[in-house]
Amino acid sequence: MRLDKFLKVSRLVKRRTLAKEVCDKGRVTINDKEAKAGTNVAVGDELTIRFGNKAVTVRVEGLKETAKKDEASDLYKLVKEEKLQSEVEQSF
Repeated sequence: MRLDKFLKVSRLVKRRTLAKEVCDKGRVTINDKEAKAGTNVAVGDELTIRFGNKAVTVRVEGLKETAKKDEASDLYKLVKEEKLQSEVEQSF
């Protein structure tokens, strides 16, 4: 399954076009390698997504073409969530 589609179906990102933008800006890695929107995702992969000042790492637990809202969180397991330092904080 394509990375942008997985992000949308799992509801980690709200819309597929937004998921594509996030991927194309280099904010998503799969198993510590930068990933584009068309990169294939497999069960067991670890995804790290940078949202503003935080990074979320999840492990892919399942793949579905569609998922209801209450099923979406079953597609991944949260590994860690960390706050990133902003450039302003790093300069002090």
